[in-house]
Order: sequence, then C-alpha cells, then structure tokens
Amino acid sequence: MQDSSTKYLRILSIALLAQAALFYGTSRGEDVPDVKPLQAFSREVDGWFLAKEGYVDEETQAVLKADDTMTRSYAKLGRPLPAHLFVAFFKTQKNGKAPHSPKNCMPGSGWEPSREDFLKVNIPGMTEPIEVNRYIIAKGTEKSVVLYWYQSRHRVIASEYKAKIMTVADAVRYNRTDTALVRVIVPVPGNDEASAEKIAVEFVQSVFVPLRQYLPS
Repeated sequence: MQDSSTKYLRILSIALLAQAALFYGTSRGEDVPDVKPLQAFSREVDGWFLAKEGYVDEETQAVLKADDTMTRSYAKLGRPLPAHLFVAFFKTQKNGKAPHSPKNCMPGSGWEPSREDFLKVNIPGMTEPIEVNRYIIAKGTEKSVVLYWYQSRHRVIASEYKAKIMTVADAVRYNRTDTALVRVIVPVPGNDEASAEKIAVEFVQSVFVPLRQYLPS
C-alpha cells in the first residue's frame, strides 16, 4: 500500500511541476532548436545499411503529434536479424505534445511485456555508458527486444519520470522543452533473447553518435 501511495505522490508531483513550468513558459516565446530533418540521416552507418524505409501514417501522426519522425529497418552482412529504428522529435512539449512511451502504446497493439528493466550500453568514444530501457515483448509466437530512451540537451534518459522532471527544469532554465524518443526493435529468433539483445546493442552503438547530429543539443 505504501508503494502505491509513494508512486501516486511522485506522479502527482511531476504533474504539478509540469503544469507550473508550462504556465511559466506561456508568458514568453519558447526557444525552438533548429535541427536537421531526420530523413537526411545516413542510409548506411558502420556497416548497417538501409533495408526498408517506413512511414508514419496520418492516423498515427494525429495521435503522436511529433514534429519529425523516421522509421527504418537496417541490416548488416553477417547479422541474421534486422534492427528497426524509430525516432520521433518534438520541438516543444506544450499544448499536449509529448513522446508516447512504448510501454503504453505497444501493449495497445497486442504486444505483452515479459521483461521491463534498464540496460547500460557502452558507446564508442564516450567515457560513460548510456542507460536505456530494455523491454521484452511478445505477441503470439513472436517476440522482440526493444531498447528505447528519451534524448534532449546532451542527455539520454531512460526513466519516463525523470524525463518529465528534466523537461520542467529545461523549461524554467533554458526556455526549451524539445525532446526525442529513440526506439530500436530486434526480433527474437526462436527463444534466443540474448542474440537479439546483442544485435540491438551493437546497432545502438553504431548509430548513437551519428544520430546525435539530428537531435536536440
């Protein structure tokens, strides 16, 4: 019971802080960053090449309300599984615009979670690893490994709660609420989650630094 109360108070506090920040921001124009279009992102990165270009349909976009999106499948010689990359960029989180957590939208599509935790990923050239969400999902006989995170102002955040708090801080300190959701999905062959996760991590390690040029900084 105590855990439920604590969680409720935490969510309530975040909601109140967000309302305060957005109220504060309405008194001045928000500083909106100038970023490159996501479609300009490279079709080949570190041996990974574009296998399929996807798109976000109008119905999904009406719900998502992202300012820019990219959905692609990449493949690599010697790797038996593709990596599916989805990025949604939001110039502002005012007026109800905000990333939709995969933990909310994927179950709505019939996927059921079997594991939810965090994973640290070492990125070449960076002294500290990034922490991302690790989400194992299944639908019927299909299973996938999902790695995702929120990215804004040189930060990578896994926790949805922390992402909201940092949005409030950025709104007050920098007059910015821009952010991006980055999601990588790799299908699980048979029941070999370890192989799928290894490929997902390798893909994140390959695209993270190049992708930063197209996201908030």
